Amino acid sequence: MSTFDLEEREAVAELGRAWWLFLVTGILWLLVSIIILRFDYTSVSAISILFGIVAIFAGVNEFFMLAASARWWKLLHGLLGVLFIGVGIVAFIHPGNTFAALAAVMSFFLIFKGFFDIIVSIATKDEIPVWWVQLVAGIVEVLIGFWAAGYWGRSAILLVIWVGVIALIRGITEIVFAFKLRSARKAVAAA
Repeated sequence: MSTFDLEEREAVAELGRAWWLFLVTGILWLLVSIIILRFDYTSVSAISILFGIVAIFAGVNEFFMLAASARWWKLLHGLLGVLFIGVGIVAFIHPGNTFAALAAVMSFFLIFKGFFDIIVSIATKDEIPVWWVQLVAGIVEVLIGFWAAGYWGRSAILLVIWVGVIALIRGITEIVFAFKLRSARKAVAAA
Protein backbone atom coordinates (compact mmCIF):
# COMPACT_ATOMS: atom_id res chain seq x y z
CA MET A 1 0.00 0.00 0.00
CA SER A 2 1.48 3.35 -1.03
CA THR A 3 1.58 6.49 1.06
CA PHE A 4 -0.90 8.07 -1.33
CA ASP A 5 -3.44 5.28 -0.78
CA LEU A 6 -3.04 5.60 2.98
CA GLU A 7 -3.51 9.38 2.84
CA GLU A 8 -6.53 8.96 0.60
CA ARG A 9 -8.10 6.44 2.98
CA GLU A 10 -7.47 8.73 5.95
CA ALA A 11 -9.06 11.65 4.08
CA VAL A 12 -12.15 9.58 3.22
CA ALA A 13 -12.41 8.39 6.82
CA GLU A 14 -12.10 11.97 8.09
CA LEU A 15 -14.64 13.41 5.65
CA GLY A 16 -16.90 10.41 6.13
CA ARG A 17 -17.47 11.45 9.71
CA ALA A 18 -19.28 14.55 8.41
CA TRP A 19 -21.69 12.62 6.17
CA TRP A 20 -24.58 13.67 8.41
CA LEU A 21 -23.85 17.34 7.63
CA PHE A 22 -24.71 16.75 3.97
CA LEU A 23 -27.80 14.83 5.04
CA VAL A 24 -28.92 17.80 7.15
CA THR A 25 -28.25 20.30 4.34
CA GLY A 26 -30.15 18.04 1.93
CA ILE A 27 -33.15 17.97 4.25
CA LEU A 28 -32.93 21.76 4.63
CA TRP A 29 -32.90 22.13 0.82
CA LEU A 30 -36.04 19.97 0.66
CA LEU A 31 -37.72 22.20 3.26
CA VAL A 32 -36.68 25.31 1.30
CA SER A 33 -38.21 23.82 -1.84
CA ILE A 34 -41.50 23.21 -0.05
CA ILE A 35 -41.54 26.78 1.25
CA ILE A 36 -40.67 28.26 -2.17
CA LEU A 37 -43.28 26.21 -4.00
CA ARG A 38 -45.97 27.46 -1.60
CA PHE A 39 -45.24 31.16 -2.20
CA ASP A 40 -47.04 33.25 -4.82
CA TYR A 41 -44.76 36.13 -5.81
CA THR A 42 -46.07 38.71 -8.24
CA SER A 43 -43.11 41.05 -8.59
CA VAL A 44 -39.90 40.46 -10.49
CA SER A 45 -38.06 42.14 -7.62
CA ALA A 46 -39.22 39.62 -5.05
CA ILE A 47 -38.42 36.72 -7.37
CA SER A 48 -34.97 38.15 -8.06
CA ILE A 49 -34.22 38.38 -4.34
CA LEU A 50 -35.55 34.86 -3.78
CA PHE A 51 -33.38 33.57 -6.62
CA GLY A 52 -30.38 35.42 -5.18
CA ILE A 53 -30.83 33.72 -1.81
CA VAL A 54 -31.12 30.28 -3.40
CA ALA A 55 -28.08 30.91 -5.64
CA ILE A 56 -25.93 32.05 -2.71
CA PHE A 57 -26.96 29.00 -0.65
CA ALA A 58 -26.10 26.79 -3.63
CA GLY A 59 -22.69 28.49 -3.87
CA VAL A 60 -21.95 27.99 -0.19
CA ASN A 61 -23.07 24.40 -0.52
CA GLU A 62 -20.64 23.90 -3.42
CA PHE A 63 -17.82 25.08 -1.16
CA PHE A 64 -18.86 22.36 1.34
CA MET A 65 -18.67 19.89 -1.55
CA LEU A 66 -15.24 21.30 -2.41
CA ALA A 67 -13.94 20.27 0.99
CA ALA A 68 -15.22 16.73 0.46
CA SER A 69 -13.90 16.36 -3.08
CA ALA A 70 -10.64 15.16 -4.53
CA ARG A 71 -8.53 16.00 -7.54
CA TRP A 72 -10.11 17.95 -10.38
CA TRP A 73 -13.58 17.75 -8.79
CA LYS A 74 -12.33 20.42 -6.37
CA LEU A 75 -11.86 22.80 -9.29
CA LEU A 76 -15.36 22.12 -10.64
CA HIS A 77 -17.02 22.57 -7.24
CA GLY A 78 -15.00 25.77 -6.69
CA LEU A 79 -16.07 27.16 -10.07
CA LEU A 80 -19.70 26.30 -9.39
CA GLY A 81 -19.49 27.93 -5.95
CA VAL A 82 -18.04 31.16 -7.36
CA LEU A 83 -20.57 31.16 -10.22
CA PHE A 84 -23.58 30.64 -7.93
CA ILE A 85 -22.49 33.28 -5.43
CA GLY A 86 -21.75 35.75 -8.26
CA VAL A 87 -25.19 35.20 -9.76
CA GLY A 88 -26.79 35.62 -6.32
CA ILE A 89 -25.01 38.94 -5.75
CA VAL A 90 -26.06 40.22 -9.17
CA ALA A 91 -29.68 39.30 -8.33
CA PHE A 92 -29.45 41.47 -5.17
CA ILE A 93 -27.77 44.41 -6.93
CA HIS A 94 -30.29 44.53 -9.80
CA PRO A 95 -33.57 43.19 -8.40
CA GLY A 96 -35.58 45.13 -10.97
CA ASN A 97 -34.03 43.40 -13.99
CA THR A 98 -36.39 41.97 -16.52
CA PHE A 99 -37.85 38.54 -16.09
CA ALA A 100 -36.27 37.48 -19.40
CA ALA A 101 -32.74 38.12 -18.10
CA LEU A 102 -33.43 36.22 -14.88
CA ALA A 103 -34.99 33.34 -16.79
CA ALA A 104 -31.93 33.20 -19.07
CA VAL A 105 -29.64 32.99 -16.03
CA MET A 106 -31.88 30.33 -14.56
CA SER A 107 -31.89 28.23 -17.72
CA PHE A 108 -28.07 28.47 -17.96
CA PHE A 109 -27.78 27.45 -14.32
CA LEU A 110 -30.06 24.43 -14.78
CA ILE A 111 -28.32 23.27 -17.96
CA PHE A 112 -24.82 23.65 -16.48
CA LYS A 113 -25.73 22.00 -13.16
CA GLY A 114 -27.62 19.21 -14.92
CA PHE A 115 -24.67 18.29 -17.12
CA PHE A 116 -22.40 18.43 -14.07
CA ASP A 117 -24.66 15.99 -12.18
CA ILE A 118 -24.83 13.67 -15.21
CA ILE A 119 -21.03 13.60 -15.48
CA VAL A 120 -20.57 12.98 -11.75
CA SER A 121 -23.15 10.17 -11.72
CA ILE A 122 -21.53 8.38 -14.66
CA ALA A 123 -18.05 8.84 -13.19
CA THR A 124 -19.11 7.27 -9.88
CA LYS A 125 -21.40 4.52 -11.18
CA ASP A 126 -18.95 1.74 -10.32
CA GLU A 127 -18.57 2.97 -6.75
CA ILE A 128 -22.12 4.01 -5.87
CA PRO A 129 -25.08 1.63 -6.20
CA VAL A 130 -27.63 4.47 -6.47
CA TRP A 131 -25.69 6.47 -9.09
CA TRP A 132 -28.76 6.50 -11.30
CA VAL A 133 -30.62 8.84 -8.90
CA GLN A 134 -28.12 11.61 -9.57
CA LEU A 135 -28.24 10.77 -13.29
CA VAL A 136 -32.02 11.16 -13.34
CA ALA A 137 -31.78 14.43 -11.37
CA GLY A 138 -29.20 15.73 -13.87
CA ILE A 139 -31.36 14.81 -16.86
CA VAL A 140 -34.37 16.52 -15.27
CA GLU A 141 -32.26 19.65 -14.61
CA VAL A 142 -31.09 19.77 -18.24
CA LEU A 143 -34.64 19.28 -19.57
CA ILE A 144 -36.03 21.99 -17.29
CA GLY A 145 -33.14 24.27 -18.31
CA PHE A 146 -33.94 23.94 -22.01
CA TRP A 147 -37.64 24.32 -21.26
CA ALA A 148 -36.86 27.52 -19.32
CA ALA A 149 -34.84 28.89 -22.24
CA GLY A 150 -37.76 28.25 -24.56
CA TYR A 151 -40.41 29.86 -22.35
CA TRP A 152 -38.65 32.81 -20.75
CA GLY A 153 -40.85 35.72 -19.82
CA ARG A 154 -44.16 33.81 -19.71
CA SER A 155 -44.93 34.20 -16.02
CA ALA A 156 -43.36 35.02 -12.70
CA ILE A 157 -44.98 31.96 -11.14
CA LEU A 158 -43.04 29.73 -13.53
CA LEU A 159 -39.76 31.17 -12.23
CA VAL A 160 -40.82 30.45 -8.64
CA ILE A 161 -41.47 26.86 -9.70
CA TRP A 162 -38.00 26.67 -11.30
CA VAL A 163 -36.35 27.96 -8.13
CA GLY A 164 -38.35 25.46 -6.08
CA VAL A 165 -37.31 22.63 -8.39
CA ILE A 166 -33.65 23.65 -8.07
CA ALA A 167 -33.94 23.52 -4.28
CA LEU A 168 -35.71 20.15 -4.50
CA ILE A 169 -33.05 18.66 -6.80
CA ARG A 170 -30.28 20.11 -4.67
CA GLY A 171 -31.82 18.46 -1.61
CA ILE A 172 -31.96 15.11 -3.38
CA THR A 173 -28.34 15.34 -4.57
CA GLU A 174 -27.13 16.39 -1.10
CA ILE A 175 -28.87 13.41 0.51
CA VAL A 176 -27.42 11.07 -2.13
CA PHE A 177 -23.95 12.53 -1.53
CA ALA A 178 -24.34 12.07 2.22
CA PHE A 179 -24.99 8.38 1.77
CA LYS A 180 -22.17 8.09 -0.80
CA LEU A 181 -19.82 9.59 1.76
CA ARG A 182 -21.14 7.29 4.48
CA SER A 183 -20.67 4.23 2.23
CA ALA A 184 -17.12 5.28 1.35
CA ARG A 185 -16.31 5.70 5.04
CA LYS A 186 -17.65 2.24 5.83
CA ALA A 187 -15.67 0.73 2.95
CA VAL A 188 -12.45 2.35 4.17
CA ALA A 189 -13.12 1.20 7.74
CA ALA A 190 -13.70 -2.37 6.53
CA ALA A 191 -10.46 -2.39 4.49
